[in-house]
Amino acid sequence: MRARMRAGMRARMRLLITGGSSYLGCHLVPLAVAQGHIVCYTYFSQPGPDGADGRQLDLRDETAVRALLQEWQPEAIIHTAGSNRSPDMTAVIGQSAEYLTRYGAGCRLVHLSSDVVFDGRHGPYRETDPVSPIHRYGEAKVAAEAIVAQHPNQVTVRTSLIYGLQIMDRSTEWISQALQAKEPVTLFTNQLRNPIWADSLSLACLELAEHTYRGILHVAGEQNMTRAEFGLKLLDWWGIQERNSLHTGPSGPEWPLDCRLDIGLATNLLQTPLPGFDAVVQRQRS
Repeated sequence: MRARMRAGMRARMRLLITGGSSYLGCHLVPLAVAQGHIVCYTYFSQPGPDGADGRQLDLRDETAVRALLQEWQPEAIIHTAGSNRSPDMTAVIGQSAEYLTRYGAGCRLVHLSSDVVFDGRHGPYRETDPVSPIHRYGEAKVAAEAIVAQHPNQVTVRTSLIYGLQIMDRSTEWISQALQAKEPVTLFTNQLRNPIWADSLSLACLELAEHTYRGILHVAGEQNMTRAEFGLKLLDWWGIQERNSLHTGPSGPEWPLDCRLDIGLATNLLQTPLPGFDAVVQRQRS
């Protein structure tokens, strides 16, 4: 029998979301507000969505993180910050995890991690499979997971490629700009992932903020796709016709190849559905 939360169990929470102006944050914050939660979000440089209390914060600043938590007194934290695009990526990911774990010990902590904590040789991966990162971002995420594991009430959400169909994701945005500039773009045919709709991931995180589950949970879309298949379908969705400098082919050994996540546990645990890409597109078109 599935261990699901009962309908009507949702309560109004004081919720802190880090990375509120990130791609995921721009989906998560409005959905949290729509559910009636009292939301404060942090951002580093650019404010995020309207309708919530945005606070500029450097998550590497221990004093500032402690002060915000003491002032805001959140019941739950959803920690999405920690981009692989940051030049100080390792410090941002590690220090933010450390300070939120230390000063948010009385809160429920939902921590976002990644499928690239694995080396991509033995997918699909379950929550109990040993981690084996092969690049700096994966290593930073593994280190952060170890820190967050010390929190008494945490769930670490490992996820995959995040996309939306109303706001263009950062990767497709970059591909579109490169194609318009006639710059070469290669979409990899040998990298397997299971992309997740930003709304699904956001709703799963909000559900987990009130859930009793503790530990690691794999939350991704149910459809497995190559990076090439995924990228081409997103270009089709956004009506990007320029393809002259676009190529498909295999990636090199510096990237994990098969990072599919086994989502059986999440499917049984959560009310939030985790549809695949084609199902999401069909729903949006109907």
